[in-house]
Amino acid sequence: MENFIVSARKYRPATFETVVGQQHITGTLKNAIKNNQLAQAFLFCGPRGVGKTTCARILAKTINCTSLTPDQEACGTCESCVSFQTGHSFNFHELDAASNNSVDDIRSLIEQVRIPPQAGKYKIYIIDEVHMLSANAFNAFLKTLEEPPSYAIFILATTEKHKILPTILSRCQIFDFNRIQVEDIAGHLHKIAQRENISVEADGLHIIAQKADGGLRDALSMFDQIVSYTNKNLTYKSVIDNLNILDYDYYFKLTQYLVTTDVSNALILFDEILNNGFDGNNFINGLASHLRNLLVAKDPQTTKLLEVSENIKQKYISQSLQTPVSFILTALNLANQCDLSYKNSKNQRLQVEMALIKMCHIPSVLQLANTATDPDQIKKKTNISPVQPAFTTPATPKTESHITPTAAPAPAVITSSIALTSPSATPEKQIASPSASIPLPKKTPPPSNKIVLNPATAAQQNKTAMLIPSLNGIQNKAEGEDGNEPKYITGSDREAFTNEQLQFYWKQYTDIVKNANRINVYTLMSTSTPILESQEEIMVHVEHKLQEDLLQDEMIDLLNFLRPRLRNFSIYIKSKQVVKEVVNRLYTSTEKYQYLVEKNPKLEEMRRKFNLDVNP
Repeated sequence: MENFIVSARKYRPATFETVVGQQHITGTLKNAIKNNQLAQAFLFCGPRGVGKTTCARILAKTINCTSLTPDQEACGTCESCVSFQTGHSFNFHELDAASNNSVDDIRSLIEQVRIPPQAGKYKIYIIDEVHMLSANAFNAFLKTLEEPPSYAIFILATTEKHKILPTILSRCQIFDFNRIQVEDIAGHLHKIAQRENISVEADGLHIIAQKADGGLRDALSMFDQIVSYTNKNLTYKSVIDNLNILDYDYYFKLTQYLVTTDVSNALILFDEILNNGFDGNNFINGLASHLRNLLVAKDPQTTKLLEVSENIKQKYISQSLQTPVSFILTALNLANQCDLSYKNSKNQRLQVEMALIKMCHIPSVLQLANTATDPDQIKKKTNISPVQPAFTTPATPKTESHITPTAAPAPAVITSSIALTSPSATPEKQIASPSASIPLPKKTPPPSNKIVLNPATAAQQNKTAMLIPSLNGIQNKAEGEDGNEPKYITGSDREAFTNEQLQFYWKQYTDIVKNANRINVYTLMSTSTPILESQEEIMVHVEHKLQEDLLQDEMIDLLNFLRPRLRNFSIYIKSKQVVKEVVNRLYTSTEKYQYLVEKNPKLEEMRRKFNLDVNP
């Protein structure tokens, strides 16, 4: 039987041109050889299986080649190249630092360095896994590495650059190897399959490339395993069966169930996945990746970020056209929350099933939010006549979203800005709706220097930002039972409000946290009076950092409470840490006497004249 050689060894690159996915490294080394600017020591860093040792061997063979090609590649036919390929070269030494990491091993290497090459121009020493050397071995190696003979070149390779001493790093020319791209790995596997007469499917090769996580050696090992399993007929089905990977079709079907609110089939599909031996945490992470790919496929400019085959890419584009952005963003948030709480949950299966049920009800919540934003529907439900505005201002163009620059801090205070900007931020608690809110006059916001976004995009972001709290077990009614204003109102209108209205709702929220026995928050809000800087900025003075952190923790609930009641979704809250002057109190008789002397210096003369003493 002919000896079998694994693909990682059989198809190991022999020239710079055949190295996969490291063009920035090979191009630099070829230019250095061409210009005769070789460093005395090289350090190759990067993850496993990306070509560090391979490039070191190619460099060692090329710099001793006696007849280089015009592309600065080794000829492979000269005496030096032949001896190198057969393993008989005396100018090439390779040391595995993982098993030879003592001081004696390094001293033996240093003794060899003193002997000049008998044939050829350079002696090359490759030290693999150099981070495994002991501290004493590194120190013994320092002097030789800093001032080697002119004919000696050291090439160090490591996967853990941070473990190498800074004194070693400063003496080397450092090359950082990248993880190999999925397309490059898939293309290399396809070339090997053609040379070996192996029938392959492009989707299967992409799965192997993704599973390899940037390591070509890992990809080749999986490739050999699956080829043996399938008898040289590598298909997409055989790859996912052999590597125990969830099929794309599972996630495409599940997304369709979620969009159509089919809870039963979604739970049955999840049960089938668990019965096939897959872990619930891997499933929810895969679902999050699938939703991310759908979001990326929405825009033709970002479609190139999909690291999948062309067939799967078209499936993503097709399903993304049928899935609203608001659904994808909300489902992504729910998947992320499930992933964070999965390991700490005692009933992990229920944790995933609850996330799937919430995702199935996203379309109905979106429809409820659209109803809440319709003025006719709100007026019909609440039976509240709109109040005529007491004053009007000239109409100005309405802006959907804006970015306000943070004001420069005053000299005597420490300023920090706190604002709710992420649509995926989910509060941990929600305050119940208070009594009926005060009708506010409608006023067009004054013109300002703002960046205008696409109206449709801004409205969609506002909807998603207000929907996320309701999907995590928080009150999600569009209207209070007693006819109050809707708890969550989406939209981009910004109405004017007065300082009295702000103080009124601030006091309401303060009473709510007091009734909830949250003393720290109640103390902060009762002692810190909000200041209305503008129609979008509310300033709160705090005394120290602890109060500022407490306000930041409460920010999401507080903004969700104030924004719909003030009918202004552009407001944000800033805090100022005010440094108060310390007043020295007079406690002892001596302190009181000194204070009086400062007011009237003649008091001291009188004390001396009558020879009086101050009682302690």
